[in-house]
Amino acid sequence: MDIHVVQPGDTIYRLAQQYGVSMERLLQDNQLPDPSHLVVGQTIVVRYPELTHTVKAGDSLYSIAQMHSTTVSQLFRNNPALRGRDLLFPGQVIVVSYRGQPRGSLTVNAYAYPQIDRDLFRATLPYLSQLTPFSYRFDGDDLIPLQDDALVNAALQSRVVPVFHLSNLDERDQFSGELAHELLEDGEDQRELIEEILDTIDRKGYRAVDVDFEYVRGSDAGAYAQFLARLRRALTSRGLPLTAALAPKTSANQPGRLYEGIDYHQIAQAVDFALLMTYEWGNLASPPMAVAPLPQVRQVVEYALTEFYPNQLYLGIPNYGYDWTLPYREGSRARSLSNVEAVQLAWDRRAAIRYDELAQAPWFRYVDDRGAEHEVWFEDARSIQAKLDLAFEYGLYGVSYWNLDRPFPQNWAVVNALAEIRSEM
Repeated sequence: MDIHVVQPGDTIYRLAQQYGVSMERLLQDNQLPDPSHLVVGQTIVVRYPELTHTVKAGDSLYSIAQMHSTTVSQLFRNNPALRGRDLLFPGQVIVVSYRGQPRGSLTVNAYAYPQIDRDLFRATLPYLSQLTPFSYRFDGDDLIPLQDDALVNAALQSRVVPVFHLSNLDERDQFSGELAHELLEDGEDQRELIEEILDTIDRKGYRAVDVDFEYVRGSDAGAYAQFLARLRRALTSRGLPLTAALAPKTSANQPGRLYEGIDYHQIAQAVDFALLMTYEWGNLASPPMAVAPLPQVRQVVEYALTEFYPNQLYLGIPNYGYDWTLPYREGSRARSLSNVEAVQLAWDRRAAIRYDELAQAPWFRYVDDRGAEHEVWFEDARSIQAKLDLAFEYGLYGVSYWNLDRPFPQNWAVVNALAEIRSEM
């Protein structure tokens, strides 16, 4: 795999000639909305087919996979233009394998809202080991239902592990330390809630559990770890693992409402895995900066490794960026946008994309129709490669994306090139 950074005068035709691949291959692997709209500083992923299969009448992805000793999921990953559909025609060229070896194996998890666009969901599902529908909530000892059947069933049919997600979101869609506190101080509510969780898992076919409590009170840190341990004991009888999604701490006594109730040491004794939510340094209310700057991400991983084994850890990866109005003012709010939208915005505003080598993240500035200056930070193929390289460097178990609901084709091309995606079913 090569990652080309667009220079002035570049066209898809010229890049195809430069790298010795077809224009069709570049367009398919990058899923460019408009190939004539290349932005200076934009990334283009270049992959080199090693083995291809020309479709004949009667062929299916299953028969092609059998013929070449691979899997249908891998064929979907190698041919993103299929969009997760087994719709073939005679003469179509299917990539069976690309040149180059993956750096290693990773479990790939992603969160998705139940209302995710179904075409987008179908196209990205083959790249996953696990899928986590977001999110079950609770009120006291009552579990609030989630319209997750379509996602869970699709995951199971694709041999992707569906992960039950429990959060302390309240009725206003806010993470509530008070809601968590009420549960954590009432052992009977915990018992009844765990029974409901087990019943839901059994009925729907979930194969793992992820708990994400945020803004837990510092005084509740021990009780939270005890609740996780209690839930884990209940899951062990079914052979199901428990993951805790953790605020991105860099030290044991890190101050702040987000961190004080999350005790890495105690939680490490209570769960099977931990998901490091290594994003949101740049956020809706912050000054402009990278969402997941690599030095800060590295600090979190290094601290987590003082309490967890590498094969217990998932590295969180953001699938979004932010657009801030300048000058930044305390209390102002940025606009969230997808990585694809960010590149389109750069094209619309004739802005060149730059790359921060320290943060390992792309960014640009532009002026809107009212004359206001903006700064945008987002993710591209380079920043994703940097995060995956970090996961491999430390031997982490996997990565987890927040979230699937926005398209990011280049991400999946990079994941497919660098990682053997672990199957857990």
